[in-house]
Amino acid sequence: MPVAPPTPVVRPAPPVAAEPAPEPSRQGWLNRLRTGLKKTGSGIQAVFVNAQIDDELYEQLEEALLMADTGIPAAEHILQDLKDRVWRHSATTPQAVRALLVDAVAEVLKPLEKPLEIGRHTPTVIMVAGVNGAGKTTSIGKLTKHLANEGCTVLLAAADTFRAAAREQLAIWADRNLVEIVSQAGGDPSAVAFDAVNAGKARGKDVVLVDTAGRLPTQLHLMDELKKIKRVIGKADTDAAGGVAAPHEVLLVIDGNTGQNALAQVKAFDDALGLTGLVVTKLDGTAKGGVLCAIARWGEERARTKPGTAPVPVYFIGVGEKLEDLETFDAREFAQALVG
Repeated sequence: MPVAPPTPVVRPAPPVAAEPAPEPSRQGWLNRLRTGLKKTGSGIQAVFVNAQIDDELYEQLEEALLMADTGIPAAEHILQDLKDRVWRHSATTPQAVRALLVDAVAEVLKPLEKPLEIGRHTPTVIMVAGVNGAGKTTSIGKLTKHLANEGCTVLLAAADTFRAAAREQLAIWADRNLVEIVSQAGGDPSAVAFDAVNAGKARGKDVVLVDTAGRLPTQLHLMDELKKIKRVIGKADTDAAGGVAAPHEVLLVIDGNTGQNALAQVKAFDDALGLTGLVVTKLDGTAKGGVLCAIARWGEERARTKPGTAPVPVYFIGVGEKLEDLETFDAREFAQALVG
């Protein structure tokens, strides 16, 4: 009798490795970021509608990037990188080119991606500067919440002594986050900062956050006051073991709506204080979110021309007024939200 053929054994194909899905809280943040950057990204996305892969596409894309305030150096760099990627990958569809654009933008932004390090110094003294209206004091409140969620004990220093509303606003954030505050009505800002650093050391705090008065970089006498605050903080706290004087971090809060003016602020405050990080606020509803690309290219150029320097990282970005609307910066997430 004929022998029946053996039953074939069907083995499932090995699973394809996929990127892990973001945690629910992070996914919610990504949705808010995409919504916030929708106005910036709409012009870029429109370029790819019924597009052909030709010179006209690249010309329209360059215009869209400039309208998003990436600046000329960043736009030119991104376009050349994109053309190289399109050639290497033999991309033939608008969808494929747009995916490669995400890669090109993420690579430009990558130097800005760096976590804020807490714990190397006790306390870690963070001085926060910014122009009026950038959202500096509100960002300090949100940052306090973020640090508290990470288990850090925080002391706030209300060194914006010239504006009573600033002290009151910071006091509200201190109450909301259940942290201590050092404040002094009408006192010298440097003295408040000095007292706060000493109090932070005496009370064993992990972080001392020093709020300073908002000012324009053109207000030279006020910029000199900022330099004085930084010097006095250094006198209050020098790490004997490492010889590292406070402040250990000098952060600038910039309004994402101001576009290229934000880059001018970064340059001016860096010249005066030596910035170590940025907090970018108000990215919700802005048409100028591409300015982070301009800041990244400036940082790369500075690192090349000034030995020993590095791009100034973006520690946090904000897309709203709620506490959870301030999050750590991720280059690829931002590129995806920007390009769509």
